[in-house]
Amino acid sequence: MEIEQDKGLERYKKKLIIVGSAVLIMAVIVVVALYISNEQVRVFIDRNILRKEVLENDVVKIELNAQQTNASIHAYYKYVTILNKNVLTTYNATGRKEYEHEIPISNPIYASNNRFLVIAENKGSELYVVSEANLVWQAQIEGKIEKVNVNKNGYVSVIVSGTSHKSVVITYSPQGKELFKTYLSNTIALKAEISNDNKYLSVAEVNISGTLIQSNIKIVSIEKAQNDPTNSIIYTYQAATNELITDIKYHDRARLLCMYDSGIHVLKEQNDETILQFSDNKIIAATINLNEYIVYTVEKAVNMFSSSRQVIFKNTNTQKENLYTVNSTIKSVEAYGNHVALNTGTEVLFVDTNGWLQKRYISTQEISDIVLADQIAIIVYKDKIEIINL
Repeated sequence: MEIEQDKGLERYKKKLIIVGSAVLIMAVIVVVALYISNEQVRVFIDRNILRKEVLENDVVKIELNAQQTNASIHAYYKYVTILNKNVLTTYNATGRKEYEHEIPISNPIYASNNRFLVIAENKGSELYVVSEANLVWQAQIEGKIEKVNVNKNGYVSVIVSGTSHKSVVITYSPQGKELFKTYLSNTIALKAEISNDNKYLSVAEVNISGTLIQSNIKIVSIEKAQNDPTNSIIYTYQAATNELITDIKYHDRARLLCMYDSGIHVLKEQNDETILQFSDNKIIAATINLNEYIVYTVEKAVNMFSSSRQVIFKNTNTQKENLYTVNSTIKSVEAYGNHVALNTGTEVLFVDTNGWLQKRYISTQEISDIVLADQIAIIVYKDKIEIINL
């Protein structure tokens, strides 16, 4: 009799566990659904449970003195840099000073990727490359530097004007060795990108000498260019007439994102695919400056009196879309790596490419300058820099 009672009690416990587990799973599903669909619920959970809300007084600060009010401030990887009076000072994510390097540049342009930072004199000849806060090489460029770029492995491309050609693109190894030059006699280079496997240099160029605009993308073999630069172009893609190329970016070893004033295309294995037409959407802003995704914002009417902003992350390989909704005006959008910063005035929403909020930063004053890096974001004010770990 006791054995039968024990068996019955055991069955009852199992049923309680099964029912309890089912109720817990349903509760989790309901909470997740509400978190995704209801902004008020999402804000409550982010603030009180997940602790994603960050106030201005709760973050690491770097104070700026009166001599640094006109300094050039940048962020890359996990570092913050301040270039002031020919000295580059590097801080880590805790606000501690790491290094100082003498860099005689007064009007800098930057490019960063992974642990590499390139600093060049805009319209000048000085070029410096920093890795992990160490100055690794520098060069004097013949001509005027227009743009710089670096891939995740430290290969650098430099667009130069002011020579006998309209544009020259110089490619360097991670050690600072000049590998080759690409000469453009009839077109102007707007952007140069090196693939993540270090095999290809892609150059976005435009011809505006006639009445119509002609944009081209040249794909150069880096291996061939080192031995025979004149025969190193393996493919040239011509865009439709009057389509202006504005940006290019490699999203993997072979997939090149091309942004035009009319939309965003993907070039892969000499095939051109349009993944976003600006004319088909009420697009407020769009960028390709992410890993594996593009992001764009559209306005959607809620009712006849109000509207929301939908932030759409689209995977450039699978075409899958992730959505994040903001019920306020987005003043600016910054994107880098896997992070997007949505500036709504006195708040910045940091959202990842999965459409999930990472941090909500709240300020007591209007926010104007945000810089994103791989692991941190910085908010720049006149008298201080605030560091947010992502």
